[in-house]
Amino acid sequence: ARLGVPLEEGPARAMLRLLDELERWNAAYNLTAIRDRRQMLTHHLLDSLSVHRALRGTRIADVGTGAGFPGLPLAIADPARQFTLLDSNGKKIRFVTHAARVLGLKNVDAVHARAERFTPAAPFDTVVARAFAALETLAESIAPLCGPETCVLAMKGRPSGGELASLPPGWSIARVEPLDVPGLGEERQLVVLRPPGALASPPAT
Repeated sequence: ARLGVPLEEGPARAMLRLLDELERWNAAYNLTAIRDRRQMLTHHLLDSLSVHRALRGTRIADVGTGAGFPGLPLAIADPARQFTLLDSNGKKIRFVTHAARVLGLKNVDAVHARAERFTPAAPFDTVVARAFAALETLAESIAPLCGPETCVLAMKGRPSGGELASLPPGWSIARVEPLDVPGLGEERQLVVLRPPGALASPPAT
């Protein structure tokens, strides 16, 4: 609720079931270094949901999703939107596919691919990336996924001034704002990027 994402009992139980599956798979496949249940709640679930209010449109791409974060929690919280979760790591995408099937998430497509080699039928409304890469590398990687109206959300720690200034030609910073994740105890920032040809403000939800 503090993140602006109040959950009914069904979605809340699905979030916890997601962590159950992550713990089970983690024992065999080492999907994430975080193994403590309480840390999974803060560093995976709540951290993922912190960006929900910034999503725009109905077609969302999660680039470098890893074991499905932030894409899976966002998809549970927002079944009206369609989420495409991309990662180059096969075992992690197999987990994402498994989790989406177990949780009955019809709005999730798991794709085993690098972002720069994936060509969607149309640009995504929002592209989100959590701790993916430096902003310059991120922008170059996701360019094939974006159109002028795509809203790009980069979830970071504290980006340096040099990182914010080093973007490919045509890209710009729309805004930088803090993400307050309850119980996390670590600094988080949301960097909103404008692709080449973007208007002065991101499109409305």
